[in-house]
Amino acid sequence: MKRSALEFAKTPFWLNRHAPMTVADTASMLIARQPIVDKRRAVFGYELFDRSHPADAHAPAHDVALVFSALAHTGSEALVGQFAIFVNSTHNSLAGGHLDLVQPERLVLEIEGIAGDAPAEIEAHSHALHGLRKRGFRLAFSQQVLEPAYASWQPLADFIKLDLADIDPMQLPKLIQAALTRTGARLIAEKTETAAQYEQLVGYGVELFQGYWFAKPDLIKTRLLAPSQANVIQLINLVRNQASTDEIEQVLKKDAMLGFNLMRLINSSGFGLTREITSFRQAVMLLGLKKLFRWAALLLTTAAAGAASPVVGSTAVVRGRLMELLAAESMSPEECDAAFVVGVFSLLDTMLGMPMEQAVGLLTLQPPIVDALLHGNGPYADLLALAQACETGDAEAFRRATAALHLTERQVSLAHLDALAWADALVE
Repeated sequence: MKRSALEFAKTPFWLNRHAPMTVADTASMLIARQPIVDKRRAVFGYELFDRSHPADAHAPAHDVALVFSALAHTGSEALVGQFAIFVNSTHNSLAGGHLDLVQPERLVLEIEGIAGDAPAEIEAHSHALHGLRKRGFRLAFSQQVLEPAYASWQPLADFIKLDLADIDPMQLPKLIQAALTRTGARLIAEKTETAAQYEQLVGYGVELFQGYWFAKPDLIKTRLLAPSQANVIQLINLVRNQASTDEIEQVLKKDAMLGFNLMRLINSSGFGLTREITSFRQAVMLLGLKKLFRWAALLLTTAAAGAASPVVGSTAVVRGRLMELLAAESMSPEECDAAFVVGVFSLLDTMLGMPMEQAVGLLTLQPPIVDALLHGNGPYADLLALAQACETGDAEAFRRATAALHLTERQVSLAHLDALAWADALVE
């Protein structure tokens, strides 16, 4: 039985994690990488797997964390080079703002099917999948997409992965023919383990292959480096004031870890650039102020802090994302951005170890944001109250806020789950 938003909220989100959150968790992740090859056995792309958690402990947040860790990989070798990146994605994780920081052309999102092939749920997710495709993301599905219930998804398929361990060899030619007839997708034969399988599949028209016969997944440990909170705050201030590129560049130069993280992001395979960006100035100009602000605000939650627990930063991100998602029901995109800021900075006093008024004074914020943070007033006050009620389980505050915002419990529940998946991943 599904829990309501308020019931779910009665257990703080960090207690729903599969392992305790520690500072070490924020710094590293174990990624498995397996090549996908073409008929000439040349590498076409890599599928990435999160190996930091047991297979039976997978959560939507891990999909998001995988993309971030891959982008910020600091190892001595390139993780995927200039090849396509295939990542498994739950439907919850697809709504995460992490995709805003990725060039879609480089990322292939492997989309899971719907349990029980429920027609209403399949149709409900079609809009989001169309939106991802319009943004330039390529979509991969399993052979499940060839079933009649998924007819609306079939035109969206750029790749169809055929799991040879799950397909009757006698049915394989018929299945391949159906895929080639009903979709324009390229076929990937997963779990190809013998030369005979390979030769047979080439004869059937399969173009891409993945399996132990070509290569087993190799493990790579990624590492994220945390900058100073003071410098992240200064960067946020400059971006909010639309400072010059020169001023922003000086902050990045002051903190090696801050500049390092930005250069890793901008030169990652997810950006798909044809040349390497070698200066902070180039990175700032390419990323743009809006994305730079979002990146810095998220980075603040994992920056080196005093005694503040990593849980505090995670809670702030949950609030920000939840408020942003709920604001989208009735507010403009600019107001949604402001709602995100209110949520992320609503625990700034705890994160920085100082009174909220003093903490807010460190940043240049719009008056409605300050009103919400300091006085609980203004257009974002009810959103903040609702986000707080979703943490504390305060039924009366939850009722008042949802009524004031004209939201249903289902809307809040879905947004809360999406916010948990997205924000939790930032500190994995």
